Amino acid sequence: MGLFSFAKSIGKKLGIGDDDEELKVEALKKELDSHGLGTDKVQIEVVGNKAVLKGSVADQATLEKAIVAVGNTMGVESVETAVSVEAAADKAEKEPVFYTVKKGDNLWKIAEAHYGKGKGTKHDAIFEANKPMLTHPDKIYPGQVLRIPELDA
Repeated sequence: MGLFSFAKSIGKKLGIGDDDEELKVEALKKELDSHGLGTDKVQIEVVGNKAVLKGSVADQATLEKAIVAVGNTMGVESVETAVSVEAAADKAEKEPVFYTVKKGDNLWKIAEAHYGKGKGTKHDAIFEANKPMLTHPDKIYPGQVLRIPELDA
């Protein structure tokens, strides 16, 4: 289980009311499902500005994408997970690596910061790891949270 922070006032606007948690759950689940990540077994609960994900997913990448998809939604301040990973031997999630975009960032700079100088060409790995939430490598914004995948050896 983990708790991940997001910027409440930044992200995709779903038109959800501040006080109606049932509407928030519906809107967040619809948003999550719209990405076709394979999160059919994931349920969402809303407690204040926190989204709680429960259930199971096929693999670690799907879990991380689900966290980012829900967290990068306006009105969500944090995402808590109680999700098992079916492909993991112990059915537990690994600690994902996330990065919050700052003003002036681009995927090349982020790749060099995480993977090392001269590895900016690995920006494609970050873009691919955040699809379908990212539709273009240049369309990132300050406050957005991206997942940073491990590089294959």
